[in-house]
Amino acid sequence: MYGPIAETIRTQRLVLEPLAVHHADEMAPVLDDPRLHRYIGGEPLTLVELRARYEHLVAGPAPFHQECWLNWIVRRVRDGQAVGYVQATVTPTAPGFTVTPPSAGSTVTPGPPRTIASVAWVIGMPYQGFGFATEAARALLAWLSAHGVASVVATIHPGNRASAAVAAKLGLHPTDETSDEEIVWRPPPGRPPP
Repeated sequence: MYGPIAETIRTQRLVLEPLAVHHADEMAPVLDDPRLHRYIGGEPLTLVELRARYEHLVAGPAPFHQECWLNWIVRRVRDGQAVGYVQATVTPTAPGFTVTPPSAGSTVTPGPPRTIASVAWVIGMPYQGFGFATEAARALLAWLSAHGVASVVATIHPGNRASAAVAAKLGLHPTDETSDEEIVWRPPPGRPPP
């Protein structure tokens, strides 16, 4: 679908750098605070565990999964400090359909497959409160939209007010849907991804 991604995304204050295994060395301390895992689950990984996780993410899913894993390390421009990460899992959905008006014979033909991205953002505790999550997530969503993603979704723990605020700034809205006890956030019906 997308193949390996080796594209850097830049914003005014941030650089989103495609994930590589060596990033584990600098990301381990960024992700090492147990408070960070309160809503995202689990506990901080050791450096060895984080390297293994990054090896798995960089390798990507097996081809039969029909999904693409996209991961970026978020860095501050001013000093190159890694502050967190953003990610998207892109999957195909059922193809859309084109309906020809009755005056032309009223036919329904399958359209191209559509894609949806499940997105997430995580910023280390010392770097929260500066708008980095919103800026990085907004850049991610713009990149996904420019690369043909039809819609986005985020799942957020009901107690995670900071991530809910980021999602709202991105134009996503909470739905009645849940996934693993998290609330599913989507763009309003009929709106393209933010």
